[in-house]
Amino acid sequence: MDAHPAPAAAAEAAPPGYDPFSYRMHEDPYPTYAWMREHAPVYRNERRDFWALSRYDDVLSALRDPTLFSSRNGISLEHDLWGPQAVKTSFFLAMDPPQHGQMRRLLGNTFKPRWVESMETRVRELARARLASALECTTFDFAADFAAALPNDVMCELVGIPAADRDWIRADNDRLNECEDGTDERSGEAVAAGFRLAVYYVDLIGRLRKHPGDDLTSAMIQARVDGRPLTDAQIVAFLFLLVSATNESTGKLLGLAWYYGWRFPEVQRAGLNGRATAWGNETLRYDSPSQMMARALTRETVIHGTRLPEGARVALLPASANRDRRVFPRPDSFDLERDTSQMISFGRGPHFCLGAALALLEITVALEEVGALVSEYEIDMDNARLIHSPHQRGFASLPCTVVRRRKPAR
Repeated sequence: MDAHPAPAAAAEAAPPGYDPFSYRMHEDPYPTYAWMREHAPVYRNERRDFWALSRYDDVLSALRDPTLFSSRNGISLEHDLWGPQAVKTSFFLAMDPPQHGQMRRLLGNTFKPRWVESMETRVRELARARLASALECTTFDFAADFAAALPNDVMCELVGIPAADRDWIRADNDRLNECEDGTDERSGEAVAAGFRLAVYYVDLIGRLRKHPGDDLTSAMIQARVDGRPLTDAQIVAFLFLLVSATNESTGKLLGLAWYYGWRFPEVQRAGLNGRATAWGNETLRYDSPSQMMARALTRETVIHGTRLPEGARVALLPASANRDRRVFPRPDSFDLERDTSQMISFGRGPHFCLGAALALLEITVALEEVGALVSEYEIDMDNARLIHSPHQRGFASLPCTVVRRRKPAR
């Protein structure tokens, strides 16, 4: 099954300017990525002072080589998130090996395959609960009421956040990476949301220090690194990382899958009728929620004949890499029969997404459960709303109208 893209995806129609802070880029970055891959694989943005790598092999090599492409200054190009202080907000994402691995190991067996398998029953229960509420009416917001809510429910339960607080936690996490059009600063709403979440997490840690539970935050409170307990600031950073990453990746991917099911009716029919895994995987390849992450060069290097200086800021574009014709035949076609094993939507190397296996489980379960109850749907694109982030892509709002199955296809 092969759904072809709209004409706008053609490389020759692309404007050459790449600016991750531009709302124009957020609307559809793929024509620009295509132009970059063919004409400027080492792209320079003088105004923002960064380079960008858009081809698959270049992005993959960079992700696998933290000794050259370091995360020590963080993974964000925003001026207030870049630099040695990035570890305070991005925690182990702003660390290189071996410190990075040391912090990841604190999570023990959580997120490993056997643990993820054990989570399937609970993920289905949470999915069905959210769907039961959303489908009380045939019109609802798929992005807000289900796609973002389900993975947020899973992660909040895991870290010990009470059910009554989860919806506003999700809403504030959605605001965290918002940027103003054309500026490399987070919006005022994003800063305010970050402050509210930090205050909440400090309070949560205080409560769990007094009354530990069977949750990951309580486990972090008991953890030791080199014989010393984690500070409240470190645990807060852990919580920001775990809860916001869930919303950014899994929640946005589910909304994008729903959108492409609407745009390509044959994908919708197949996806709702048993092809949930392929639907989710090809969406991850075709339009990854993870668009960009930054690195700092530790020494001068030459890529495609272009000399990059030591200390250069380099934007890696996995979403562009996933459309590289050198690796993926007919890359601008949405193909449920495609082998997606080479996609790099979850990264590669030491920073490979810690929650990738859980995300894949949630994506498949969510699409299976909605397919069991819904036979077809329409999206009100006039009232849909994309997020505006330099790093992430997806929908904040995706109103839709569904047709319920006469008999659930369980």
